[in-house]
Amino acid sequence: MKKEDMVRQLAIAVYTVNRHAKTAPDNRELYALKNKTIERLLQSGDAQKIGLHFIDNPQLSKQSSTVLVKCGDFLFHTLPEKGDFTSLPHLGEQDQTFRNPQERMNLKAAKELLVNFVGEQKTPVKVNKKSFTSPNRKRTKITNTQPFRSSYLDGK
Repeated sequence: MKKEDMVRQLAIAVYTVNRHAKTAPDNRELYALKNKTIERLLQSGDAQKIGLHFIDNPQLSKQSSTVLVKCGDFLFHTLPEKGDFTSLPHLGEQDQTFRNPQERMNLKAAKELLVNFVGEQKTPVKVNKKSFTSPNRKRTKITNTQPFRSSYLDGK
């Protein structure tokens, strides 16, 4: 596969992971994978930082900025580093008319592609709390030997 095609596939995978992270209940793993991939793409020269953008909805009413990164035909935002404020131009507000190309990729395939590109990533083990039981704890069967009495039916 050509390098341009590989970078395009990685950009589509980052786009897919980013799109799913915006609606996921626990998005930390997805955003971490996105940021590690973009960092690797920047180091290899396959992506470049364009400038700084103001955040649309800053937390605690403070003005904040993000770094605009271009990878192929796609644009992504990442957190700025200390040196970015002096080395990158500030582009002001985000352009709401620009949209990334509409590409589709399975989330599982996108995550697999990005994990292979970044290297081994330790994925957290998900524990189903409903089925979790301690191996030392014995389950006792509760039996109800008395019939149910209702004060409503007894008139009390």
